[in-house]
Amino acid sequence: MRMSLQDVALLLMLSFLWGGAFFLAAVAVTGLPPLTVVLARCALAAGALALGLRLAGMRWPLQRAARGPFLIMGFLNNLLPFSLLFWAQTVIPSGLAAILNATTPVFAAVAAHVLLPDEPMARHRMAGMAFGFLGVVVLLGGGGVAGGGLAGPGMLACLAAALSYGLAGTYGRRFRGMGLAPAQVALGQLAATTLMMAPVVAVVERPWTLAAPPLSVGLAVLVLALASTALAYVIFFRLLASAGAVNTALVTLLIPASAILLGALFLGETLDARHYAGLALISAGLVAMDGRVLAWRRR
Repeated sequence: MRMSLQDVALLLMLSFLWGGAFFLAAVAVTGLPPLTVVLARCALAAGALALGLRLAGMRWPLQRAARGPFLIMGFLNNLLPFSLLFWAQTVIPSGLAAILNATTPVFAAVAAHVLLPDEPMARHRMAGMAFGFLGVVVLLGGGGVAGGGLAGPGMLACLAAALSYGLAGTYGRRFRGMGLAPAQVALGQLAATTLMMAPVVAVVERPWTLAAPPLSVGLAVLVLALASTALAYVIFFRLLASAGAVNTALVTLLIPASAILLGALFLGETLDARHYAGLALISAGLVAMDGRVLAWRRR
């Protein structure tokens, strides 16, 4: 599937919102446990979307047929990857987490090839996957980063989150046939995530026993929920419907730049040459998977 100019503009906006999410999450986990941040992010975003739908005169997505898909989408697109990424950002830099997250289209391409008849595995996508794999090898094969012995597990957690996102992008295509607007789909999966996450957080982290976080942490969670989640997911599901799972997953090619910049400017994070080499290989793979450069050269 090819993207229109409107799709490209939305993809750029989404990359900025989700690139900032890595920086905001890194700030949030300095004052709150990771799972509590996940719950706060999803609950606040769901509340904002519910209010927005009411004000727009749109109904909430309460139909029985959508409840199961919302639970599955909430697990694959929120609960699992958010939890893994937020924990990872307690042991590795946010920029490195964003680089590893850029492997999402590799996993999305495999999932789409297996599950979606309209997104086959072309040769350029196979070449892109090879570059992406080499990039991951470079990232995992060098020395440690901040976080000591937990750096390796932290990077593996980011890759597992990317796999979950790739599966979610493919699974999310089924909402096209349900007659739901992007904001309704976003609300449904965020509400489902909140319902699943609340008992986990209550048992594991008991947030009511924690001291009040600093103002900067509270603001980071609020912006993370409203901008990088509620608004971002409306854009995400709009792109899934119009541009396809693999094209939408290309947003991860653009995310690392803003995440690395914000982490360096405000968190004092630094990455070494190995991390940038891995990013270059993964980026080359994503460009190859997209196929546009090859098509332009042929013309």
